Amino acid sequence: MDFRLPYAHRGLDHDPQWYRRAVFYEVMVRSFYDSDGDGVGDIPGLISKLDYLEWLGIDALWLPPFYSSPLKDGGYDVADFRQVLPEFGTIEDFQELVAQAHSRNMRVVMDLPLNHTSVDHEWFQESRSNPDGPYGDYYVWSDTDQIRQQIRVIFTDTENSNWAFDSERRQFYFHRFFSHQPDLNYHNPRVHDEVRDIARFWLAMGVDGFRLDAIPYLYESDEGSGESEPETHEFLKKFRSFLDEEFPGRVLIAEANQWPKEVAAYLGTNEEPECHMAFDFPIMPRIFYALRSQQTASLNEVLSETTEVPEGAAWGVFLRNHDELTLEMVTEEEKQALYGWYAYDPRMRVNVGIRRRLATLLDNSRKELELAHGLLLSLPGSPFLYYGDEIGMGDNIWLEDRDSSRTPMQWTPDRNAGFSAADPGKLYLPVVQSLVYNYAFSNVETQLAQQASLLHWVRNLVHLRKEHPVLGVGSLRVVPTDNPSALAFIRDMQAEDCRPGERPETMLCVYSFAHHPISVDLQLPEEFRANRVTDVMGGASFPAPTEQGHVTLTLPAQSFYWLSLAGVKQSVA
Repeated sequence: MDFRLPYAHRGLDHDPQWYRRAVFYEVMVRSFYDSDGDGVGDIPGLISKLDYLEWLGIDALWLPPFYSSPLKDGGYDVADFRQVLPEFGTIEDFQELVAQAHSRNMRVVMDLPLNHTSVDHEWFQESRSNPDGPYGDYYVWSDTDQIRQQIRVIFTDTENSNWAFDSERRQFYFHRFFSHQPDLNYHNPRVHDEVRDIARFWLAMGVDGFRLDAIPYLYESDEGSGESEPETHEFLKKFRSFLDEEFPGRVLIAEANQWPKEVAAYLGTNEEPECHMAFDFPIMPRIFYALRSQQTASLNEVLSETTEVPEGAAWGVFLRNHDELTLEMVTEEEKQALYGWYAYDPRMRVNVGIRRRLATLLDNSRKELELAHGLLLSLPGSPFLYYGDEIGMGDNIWLEDRDSSRTPMQWTPDRNAGFSAADPGKLYLPVVQSLVYNYAFSNVETQLAQQASLLHWVRNLVHLRKEHPVLGVGSLRVVPTDNPSALAFIRDMQAEDCRPGERPETMLCVYSFAHHPISVDLQLPEEFRANRVTDVMGGASFPAPTEQGHVTLTLPAQSFYWLSLAGVKQSVA
């Protein structure tokens, strides 16, 4: 196959804003499927499972780093940006993955860690050995570690400073994360050139975009906080311009663990766009808070916050991913409550967060798993699912750091959960064998055979979402309710957001976080007082709103409705 074929001719739907409707799936290459029996997942193994992901309804894959790396930080410590780690496969394997995904109308987005490299990277080795050479100022060096003390340390449980001493160069180098990950010096224009060339290398193979890891930390200064400094946004504007000019249709996704208005800055403006998407971090811990507190005030507050974003921009929403459930975006009171509910054992904690999977966080409660997914798939933006969460995979808190939730995918009840033919002792991490989450019954094969399984339920909800594009591109308006355990909002799709053959649609989404049945009264805004209210899932008709727009609903414990409002948006004088 000629991988230089024009992007629009690779078997993909031609839609420059495809990401606004997409359902993403984060799949770690080493964790998904081992094709050669060495105990480590690989790219050919992922290729062999694309049919499963297509069946599930996935539109785009997000691949965490698979570059050459010493793997001290799950691959985010990159030793060579242009090489695939040999145990994962080859460049040719990756090209085949992109081609096979595109033939299924599935995109591929890969991580691009721009902030730092591994100490093993050639640039750093040259920088430390030859300060006056071409790579001498590719990193941030200082004769003292007493400067920029105002910049906070992120990994407080493993690092006590943002500086580390290099015995060869006899200077300190700056590292915002682990000491084995020196920060690149973005004040050096040559670093910009290098980054663009790396992006071109992968984009030329057909990659559909990049998740920009730790994007707020690119620049630091003597006066600033080292986060979201103005130069970072200037760099992103130029990077977006380069991408749009040379590779139109590809996307940039910002990973910025900030408040919504600060994150929105990474989307730029209509005149000067930056990233196409940004992760919505604040909403995620508030979902878990509502599930235990039975109170939705914090969720309502975050969802009601208005942020100006450029046309075509989108949020990325998620429940869990390969990192810990970060608690940086909640109050101290909420943080302590979340620790008490979800991380009562100190082994469940890491940094300022919780290192557990979705099913274990929710004690394998089917009601809560369904409620959480129902909310995720109806929030504004594009949902990101984490591999294995669709079958309720468990974790292993006895493993180090964040490996607790990065164990092998559970495919069958056979040896090694069907992940690998290797001797069990050779697996990169052991499969989950706990009583509740044992791979013998928590696996794809078993759940495929059960129509009432979580896997089938998640798949059906994903496909239902795809049938209602309002859940991807519609606006959101919170609807007040008379019950503190209820959350309600309207998703409304405008004519200009419709593809050919689509019609504008409005949906009312109502959620109960109460642990018992409740009655909820809500009042629709005048323009949304519908003639008919219909359950999207089963097609049943609900009583129409009163003349004043009141709707009264009864919800079982921890449940939700997606309700279609037909004949809405009457003109308002």
